[in-house]
Amino acid sequence: MSELSPPNLPFRLPAKLAFCEPLLIRLFRWRYIRFATVGASGTVVNIGVLFALQEWVMPLVVANASLRLSLSLLLAIAVATVNNFAWNSLWTWADRLAESPTARLGWDRQTMKRFVRYTVSCWLGMAIQYGLTLFLSVYIYYLLANVLSILIASVSNYLTNDWWTFSQKHKQDQA
Repeated sequence: MSELSPPNLPFRLPAKLAFCEPLLIRLFRWRYIRFATVGASGTVVNIGVLFALQEWVMPLVVANASLRLSLSLLLAIAVATVNNFAWNSLWTWADRLAESPTARLGWDRQTMKRFVRYTVSCWLGMAIQYGLTLFLSVYIYYLLANVLSILIASVSNYLTNDWWTFSQKHKQDQA
């Protein structure tokens, strides 16, 4: 049996799971579910980069453990932010942007302006995540502290991005 590739899903379902397609399409119609899915992918990227830097890369170049965690965390947040911007542009808020994927995420002026708005709107969430992770890592394992901080910061990220970065008023930027 072949795999299904419904246009409303960002992934391919194996034929054995085709019965889940209607439920998944209904869930993914809701923008926040798409945002949360992108956020989950960003969390995986964030934790993967954080772990790789903290455990393998930074010990080779930074002796101070506190500074090592701070630098690793900053880089992990930056990489996850780029990942999330790309997926939110291509999928979560695609209906508010230009028709073609390259117009939604290219090296043009409109995309760069949207990326700046996205980054600025995420700074509050980043600050919450960064500060809360450092605070909680004193009491619990740093990766768990990071996941909890990401969950808390995601609420402000969604609201500011829906209201400002990907709002209908910026659709004329695509013209």
